[in-house]
Amino acid sequence: MKRLLDVAVAALGLLLASPVLLPVMFLVWRQDRHSPFYIAPRVGRGEAMFRMVKLRSMVINADKSGVDSTSGKDPRITPVGQFIRRWKLDELTQLWNVLKGDMSLVGPRPNVKRETDLYTPEEKRLLGVRPGITDIASIVFADEGDILKDSRDPDLDYNQLIRPWKSRLGLLYVERATLGLDLYLIWLTVKAIISRRAALDEVMTLLERLGANPEVVRVAGRREPLHPHPPPGATEIVTSRG
Repeated sequence: MKRLLDVAVAALGLLLASPVLLPVMFLVWRQDRHSPFYIAPRVGRGEAMFRMVKLRSMVINADKSGVDSTSGKDPRITPVGQFIRRWKLDELTQLWNVLKGDMSLVGPRPNVKRETDLYTPEEKRLLGVRPGITDIASIVFADEGDILKDSRDPDLDYNQLIRPWKSRLGLLYVERATLGLDLYLIWLTVKAIISRRAALDEVMTLLERLGANPEVVRVAGRREPLHPHPPPGATEIVTSRG
């Protein structure tokens, strides 16, 4: 049933989004005469690599800088790219990966190999399912670029401030995944575009219902500043990329 939902929604989504995607694709191409797509290597289920299709929001060869985490002030983001990121249009093209079976609508977000190489044995469980376009962590950390905007080392701060909580939320999803939960998370993702605060309040209620640790529930509410924390299964805070 999950796969049928993925295929049906992905096909319909691409069809409905095409009147928006096609003009934006042209604008991306016109700014530098290069492909409007960025093919991003990502680690999928079973640690298999796949090619994730994204609408390009950065300058050509931005990935060769060696920096994986992106702040809101990253100079590599183009003017059109700012619009793309503001409205999450780069996520819509990933519906193609859902159709192909590389990804699901709902699941832990796929990561680059440099990041998954840092995973603890507990976090490796995230790679036992298809990665998704959205999940609980995607709603909670939709403002990831803003969190990292003043960072001197976005990758380091990502691993200390964001990854530990993303992983905990992802593991909770893996343990509690149902078709009903997927449908609810799709609804919350849409709701977050309209009112992020209302969506976060619902996420907190959902996490309590799923039996999440109270600290995870509190952090998911995003009413307090984030502080460095070790990822699940680690005995110390990550302080380098290794």
